[in-house]
Amino acid sequence: MSALYVIDTNVVVSALLTANPDSPPVVILQRMLGGELRYLLSTDLLAEYRSVLLRPRLMRKHGLDETELDELLTEIAANGTHREPQSSPPSPDPNDAHLLALLDCEPRAVLVSGDELTLYAVTPRSRSMTPRELVEHLGANG
Repeated sequence: MSALYVIDTNVVVSALLTANPDSPPVVILQRMLGGELRYLLSTDLLAEYRSVLLRPRLMRKHGLDETELDELLTEIAANGTHREPQSSPPSPDPNDAHLLALLDCEPRAVLVSGDELTLYAVTPRSRSMTPRELVEHLGANG
């Protein structure tokens, strides 16, 4: 069975801010929206996506209004696999504890993040990857 991915907020934000349509975060977001990527979501992760993307500074950069953002998040939610973790494991960044808890919900889940501190909090390392590593992996595996 294929892996499930936990997509960190920084990947979604990067996808919406970059001008490069071929960047790994854009490819990941397109696959999320197209239902081509299996990924995990929780209420906390969706709430974090929303709260970060609603920051005025980021809204000016990505250009989506609140309604458009909610439509995007609805599509993301519709294509994801939902889990609600019961507890949060220790994390070097308490703000990322919900990511590690979501990762713990599925033994084959892999965290995708651009944050090195978060990536290296995951053990074994094979359960985490950068956006570029994921895109390369998906390219090699169809």
